[in-house]
Amino acid sequence: MINIVLLEPEMPANTGNIGRTCCAAGAKLHLIEPMGFRVNDKMIKRAGLDYWNDLDVEIYDCYSDFLIKNPAAAEKMYMATTKAKKDYTDVNYESGCYIMFGKESAGIPEEILVNSQETAIRIPMNRNIRSLNLSNSVAIVLYEALRQNAFAGMQLKGKLHRLSWKQ
Repeated sequence: MINIVLLEPEMPANTGNIGRTCCAAGAKLHLIEPMGFRVNDKMIKRAGLDYWNDLDVEIYDCYSDFLIKNPAAAEKMYMATTKAKKDYTDVNYESGCYIMFGKESAGIPEEILVNSQETAIRIPMNRNIRSLNLSNSVAIVLYEALRQNAFAGMQLKGKLHRLSWKQ
Protein backbone atom coordinates (compact mmCIF):
# COMPACT_ATOMS: atom_id res chain seq x y z
CA MET A 1 0.00 0.00 0.00
CA ILE A 2 1.10 3.53 -0.79
CA ASN A 3 0.39 6.30 1.73
CA ILE A 4 -0.60 9.79 0.59
CA VAL A 5 0.04 12.59 3.10
CA LEU A 6 -1.61 16.00 2.76
CA LEU A 7 -0.02 18.65 4.96
CA GLU A 8 -2.55 21.33 5.88
CA PRO A 9 -4.92 20.89 2.92
CA GLU A 10 -6.99 23.98 2.17
CA MET A 11 -9.54 23.03 -0.45
CA PRO A 12 -12.28 20.48 0.27
CA ALA A 13 -12.95 19.70 -3.40
CA ASN A 14 -9.28 18.80 -4.02
CA THR A 15 -9.18 16.70 -0.86
CA GLY A 16 -12.37 14.91 -1.91
CA ASN A 17 -10.90 14.19 -5.35
CA ILE A 18 -7.70 12.90 -3.71
CA GLY A 19 -9.76 10.70 -1.40
CA ARG A 20 -11.55 9.19 -4.39
CA THR A 21 -8.21 8.59 -6.14
CA CYS A 22 -6.85 6.93 -2.99
CA CYS A 23 -9.88 4.60 -2.91
CA ALA A 24 -9.33 3.66 -6.56
CA ALA A 25 -5.63 3.07 -5.92
CA GLY A 26 -5.95 1.24 -2.61
CA ALA A 27 -3.89 3.97 -0.93
CA LYS A 28 -4.25 5.33 2.58
CA LEU A 29 -4.83 9.07 3.01
CA HIS A 30 -3.25 10.96 5.91
CA LEU A 31 -4.59 14.48 6.59
CA ILE A 32 -2.54 16.80 8.79
CA GLU A 33 -4.19 19.76 10.55
CA PRO A 34 -4.83 22.57 10.34
CA MET A 35 -7.16 22.13 7.39
CA GLY A 36 -9.12 24.86 5.64
CA PHE A 37 -12.38 22.91 6.08
CA ARG A 38 -14.06 20.27 8.22
CA VAL A 39 -13.92 16.66 7.06
CA ASN A 40 -17.70 16.49 7.20
CA ASP A 41 -17.85 19.42 4.75
CA LYS A 42 -20.38 18.61 2.03
CA MET A 43 -17.87 19.74 -0.64
CA ILE A 44 -15.40 17.05 0.35
CA LYS A 45 -18.07 14.35 0.28
CA ARG A 46 -19.42 15.68 -3.01
CA ALA A 47 -15.98 15.50 -4.67
CA GLY A 48 -15.29 12.08 -3.14
CA LEU A 49 -18.75 10.89 -4.18
CA ASP A 50 -19.97 7.79 -2.38
CA TYR A 51 -16.39 6.51 -1.99
CA TRP A 52 -15.60 8.69 1.04
CA ASN A 53 -17.07 6.13 3.46
CA ASP A 54 -14.73 3.45 2.04
CA LEU A 55 -11.62 5.62 2.28
CA ASP A 56 -8.81 4.55 4.62
CA VAL A 57 -8.12 7.98 6.16
CA GLU A 58 -6.52 9.27 9.35
CA ILE A 59 -6.39 12.84 10.64
CA TYR A 60 -3.55 14.22 12.77
CA ASP A 61 -3.34 17.31 14.98
CA CYS A 62 0.01 18.39 13.51
CA TYR A 63 3.07 17.14 11.60
CA SER A 64 4.82 15.87 14.76
CA ASP A 65 1.65 13.92 15.71
CA PHE A 66 1.75 12.29 12.26
CA LEU A 67 5.43 11.33 12.67
CA ILE A 68 4.87 9.89 16.16
CA LYS A 69 1.98 7.72 14.93
CA ASN A 70 3.79 6.71 11.70
CA PRO A 71 7.47 6.16 12.58
CA ALA A 72 8.13 4.43 9.23
CA ALA A 73 7.32 7.71 7.48
CA ALA A 74 10.64 9.19 8.62
CA GLU A 75 12.49 6.53 6.59
CA LYS A 76 10.14 6.13 3.60
CA MET A 77 8.75 9.61 2.82
CA TYR A 78 8.96 11.33 -0.55
CA MET A 79 8.22 15.05 -0.59
CA ALA A 80 6.46 16.37 -3.69
CA THR A 81 7.57 19.94 -4.31
CA THR A 82 8.33 22.28 -7.19
CA LYS A 83 11.65 23.01 -5.43
CA ALA A 84 13.10 19.48 -5.82
CA LYS A 85 16.03 18.57 -8.04
CA LYS A 86 14.77 15.03 -8.86
CA ASP A 87 11.81 14.18 -11.05
CA TYR A 88 9.11 11.94 -9.58
CA THR A 89 10.17 9.21 -12.04
CA ASP A 90 13.78 9.24 -10.74
CA VAL A 91 13.02 7.37 -7.50
CA ASN A 92 11.91 3.83 -6.64
CA TYR A 93 8.71 3.85 -4.62
CA GLU A 94 8.62 0.87 -2.31
CA SER A 95 5.38 -0.61 -1.02
CA GLY A 96 4.44 1.11 2.23
CA CYS A 97 6.15 4.38 1.33
CA TYR A 98 4.67 7.79 2.10
CA ILE A 99 4.31 10.59 -0.45
CA MET A 100 3.71 14.03 1.05
CA PHE A 101 2.08 16.99 -0.65
CA GLY A 102 1.88 20.47 0.85
CA LYS A 103 -1.01 22.88 0.98
CA GLU A 104 -2.17 24.45 -2.25
CA SER A 105 -1.05 27.99 -1.46
CA ALA A 106 2.48 27.34 -0.17
CA GLY A 107 3.54 23.72 -0.61
CA ILE A 108 5.63 21.88 1.98
CA PRO A 109 7.43 24.30 4.33
CA GLU A 110 11.16 24.68 3.65
CA GLU A 111 11.85 23.78 7.31
CA ILE A 112 10.63 20.27 6.48
CA LEU A 113 12.13 20.13 2.97
CA VAL A 114 15.66 21.22 3.89
CA ASN A 115 16.50 17.81 5.38
CA SER A 116 14.83 15.84 2.57
CA GLN A 117 16.86 16.69 -0.53
CA GLU A 118 17.32 13.02 -1.54
CA THR A 119 13.61 12.24 -1.23
CA ALA A 120 12.23 15.50 -2.63
CA ILE A 121 10.55 14.95 -6.02
CA ARG A 122 9.01 17.20 -8.62
CA ILE A 123 6.70 16.89 -11.62
CA PRO A 124 8.29 18.56 -14.68
CA MET A 125 6.20 21.38 -16.13
CA ASN A 126 6.38 24.51 -18.21
CA ARG A 127 8.56 27.15 -16.50
CA ASN A 128 5.74 29.72 -16.75
CA ILE A 129 3.52 27.70 -14.40
CA ARG A 130 3.99 27.82 -10.60
CA SER A 131 2.27 24.52 -9.84
CA LEU A 132 -0.27 21.94 -10.92
CA ASN A 133 -3.63 21.33 -9.28
CA LEU A 134 -3.03 19.34 -6.08
CA SER A 135 -5.39 16.47 -6.90
CA ASN A 136 -3.81 16.10 -10.35
CA SER A 137 -0.33 16.07 -8.80
CA VAL A 138 -1.32 13.35 -6.35
CA ALA A 139 -2.77 11.22 -9.15
CA ILE A 140 0.35 11.58 -11.32
CA VAL A 141 2.80 10.56 -8.60
CA LEU A 142 0.57 7.92 -6.97
CA TYR A 143 0.02 6.07 -10.23
CA GLU A 144 3.76 6.11 -10.97
CA ALA A 145 4.32 4.51 -7.56
CA LEU A 146 1.62 1.92 -8.32
CA ARG A 147 3.13 1.23 -11.77
CA GLN A 148 6.52 0.62 -10.19
CA ASN A 149 4.87 -1.89 -7.84
CA ALA A 150 3.19 -3.73 -10.76
CA PHE A 151 -0.22 -2.36 -9.74
CA ALA A 152 -0.25 -4.94 -6.93
CA GLY A 153 -3.75 -5.90 -5.85
CA MET A 154 -5.47 -3.86 -8.55
CA GLN A 155 -7.89 -4.95 -11.24
CA LEU A 156 -5.80 -5.06 -14.39
CA LYS A 157 -8.36 -5.98 -17.06
CA GLY A 158 -11.66 -4.42 -17.94
CA LYS A 159 -14.67 -5.67 -19.85
CA LEU A 160 -17.62 -4.22 -21.68
CA HIS A 161 -20.95 -4.24 -19.82
CA ARG A 162 -23.40 -5.05 -22.62
CA LEU A 163 -21.20 -6.20 -25.51
CA SER A 164 -18.02 -8.23 -25.95
CA TRP A 165 -14.65 -7.31 -27.42
CA LYS A 166 -13.99 -8.90 -30.83
CA GLN A 167 -11.55 -11.80 -30.65
